Amino acid sequence: MPKNIQQQLFQYGGLPRLFMKQVTTFQECAILIRQPAIEVMSYLSQTDYTKPVNKYVLYGKFGTGKSIILSHILHYASMQNYLLVHIYWGANWFKNMREVATSVLSPGCIDLPIDAGMWLRLFKTQNSKLLSLKVTKDYVWNQRETTSQGTSILELIDFGINRMKYACGVVDALIKEIKLASTAGKCKTMVMIDGFNAFTANYTRIFDDNKRMVLPKQVSLAIPFWDITKDDWCNGAIVLSVDEKANKERRDSYLPRYLLGKEGFDHLDPFVPIVVDDYNPTEFDSMIEYYKDRKWIRNITPSGQRELELVTNKNPLVLMDHCKFL
Repeated sequence: MPKNIQQQLFQYGGLPRLFMKQVTTFQECAILIRQPAIEVMSYLSQTDYTKPVNKYVLYGKFGTGKSIILSHILHYASMQNYLLVHIYWGANWFKNMREVATSVLSPGCIDLPIDAGMWLRLFKTQNSKLLSLKVTKDYVWNQRETTSQGTSILELIDFGINRMKYACGVVDALIKEIKLASTAGKCKTMVMIDGFNAFTANYTRIFDDNKRMVLPKQVSLAIPFWDITKDDWCNGAIVLSVDEKANKERRDSYLPRYLLGKEGFDHLDPFVPIVVDDYNPTEFDSMIEYYKDRKWIRNITPSGQRELELVTNKNPLVLMDHCKFL
């Protein structure tokens, strides 16, 4: 992946931390082409975009490469000029939030103003060439500040970045405008959320003024993304992942029905499940050859490679971890 594209798409996150260490070490961002990514891309190329959006849910054991595959699909969508609506790890908003405040625009909800402002900055960076859309109605933020109909989407985003107090409201307005624009055929939209099952959890680290725990459905920043994963719009696609690490209360299985719970499963249904397994023998050999080429591992014998295959069980994360000592 060219450096400028990597900066555009992943400047504020999206690639796993351990993978980014390798990117820095190898001085290049190389992603292995795997079957789940090819499968999703083939579906995207054959989709009838006049019909309601299709949903694709990636699932699999921890460490099999779901986040990397999402990154590959994100790169593909960017090259195909999709408007990108991307959350690189949904659970961050519910356990690593930067600031919590009572919502100024949504009574009974909690705002995450800094996280909302950072997401707007991510959206602006990823879609810098596609932000020619116009706002379709007036948005009133307070007695003196409004966003008028016909204003550029870019101005709306900049307002949210500069006035973080209203950033969650700007995100809500932006998502509504994107759905309208996609349905009207003005743009083609890709929604991508890693760890979507965090949105269906019964636990967060957010507490209101009365020290009561706040659920994801009461977080104003999360509500628009729950809305855009409905199938009431067209000319787009939704690619999500579910992960055991996204919800600490549900870690006994990696299957979507268990991780999403009944409410989350019913919300996404119908969707296309895409399993992400450990490396197959060809993928494993390709990764070993790449590590050899980068001088990350040296002088490994066929028997040593076979031992590495057995010890790691061809799990991408475990293989990455074992090879750093070679």
